[in-house]
Amino acid sequence: MTLANKFTLSRIVFAPLFFIVYFAPEWFGFPPAVSACILVPLLAYAEFTDFLDGYFARKMKEVSDFGKIFDPFADVLLHMTVFFCFALAGYMPKLILILIFYREFSMLFLRLMAIKGNVAIAARKGGKAKTVLYVVTGFFSLFIECCARCGISFPENIPAVLSIVALALYVVSLIACYASFVDYLKHFKDVLKGQL
Repeated sequence: MTLANKFTLSRIVFAPLFFIVYFAPEWFGFPPAVSACILVPLLAYAEFTDFLDGYFARKMKEVSDFGKIFDPFADVLLHMTVFFCFALAGYMPKLILILIFYREFSMLFLRLMAIKGNVAIAARKGGKAKTVLYVVTGFFSLFIECCARCGISFPENIPAVLSIVALALYVVSLIACYASFVDYLKHFKDVLKGQL
């Protein structure tokens, strides 16, 4: 396995770890403040591996069709896990979660269809922008949760403002993910038509 793919694999491993640590205080009586101190670097490193796998794949000339499929699969697994945690915690509306879920798995299906035509669908600008929004949105909700776990309180009106901003970020992420999905459909329509 190439170094780039090892970084991608680590993202897949960190996804369930994030889920376990997130709910460790509720399930195992783990100290909430300690879990907060683990969650932030855990998610930060997991997201950073998305940069590292692309960087080393290009630097070491190990870009492959497998990597073009493996990388977005790892992204989806990580982001859906993080969003699932926040949906269960009440930060993310469950309707938005399921709509994003539908988009991501539809995209994975399109990638599989394209493979039949010997085409590996690499990330496009819209998809990358969507991923950045996912990351920002996830960290924003994690910031709010970690403050609560560490006993940090805000002035009277701030929690309501933070909730509105979090909701706005989830809505924008939803719009961005479908906008990029339409872009993929348009760009690869000829490939996909050949498989129908």
